[in-house]
Amino acid sequence: MGDLSRAIELAEGAGRILLDLRASADAHGLSGRSLKDAGDRAAQQYLGNALAHSHAGDAVLSEEAVDDPSRLRHERVWIIDPLDGTREYSEFRDDWAVHVALWERGQLAVGAVALPAHDLVLSSDTGALPPVPRSASRLRLAVSRTRAHQSVLQLARELDADLVPMGSAGFKVCAVVRGEVDAYVHAGGQYEWDSAAPVAVARSHGLHASRIDGAELEYNQSDPYLPDLLVCRPEISQLLLDKLAMSSNSALD
Repeated sequence: MGDLSRAIELAEGAGRILLDLRASADAHGLSGRSLKDAGDRAAQQYLGNALAHSHAGDAVLSEEAVDDPSRLRHERVWIIDPLDGTREYSEFRDDWAVHVALWERGQLAVGAVALPAHDLVLSSDTGALPPVPRSASRLRLAVSRTRAHQSVLQLARELDADLVPMGSAGFKVCAVVRGEVDAYVHAGGQYEWDSAAPVAVARSHGLHASRIDGAELEYNQSDPYLPDLLVCRPEISQLLLDKLAMSSNSALD
């Protein structure tokens, strides 16, 4: 089985486990924090065991596992988020995801993002696909439904853009891929597992993905903190980067 097929299989499998767990939450007395924790554990156990079985020679960087610094010496590292959007998952919403990506020799090689509540997996492929055509006259920006960053709110005001609140980071990136929004701008702090698989998927669909200052997104770093992210349609990338740069310069004045 190829790496992409394996990533898709793993994301789907973790998604099924999470859906089954949530469906039986009442019977097991799970809700709120206990459901979040149970979901994280179940998905991590499945993905960790599956990768240990099929790719024992590869390293793994996961939100739900202790980081092993030896991964920095590996040429292949799976970067996973077993449950992206625990709040949404525990609230029985549909805007959460499972991320599975493979970093290989300095680059994201493959990625799969499962949206289990939508019975959908978006994945990277070997050739870029054109973005879904725009369906709205005003720009639409995906934004956190609970903690929108001030820089994104300011950007929306300057662009006279519509804000579209939604849950997990992976779900937001997939909303850009699916043409539901035009961009996802995040400046509130993330980690590699929050964006690795979504970025791999977005790039395979011809979308722009970078830091908010235009710098390259780098993965399998000693510190997995990756504070900001821009994923958008390619034709508006320079507009957004210019606006974000102006906002940053104004904040320093």
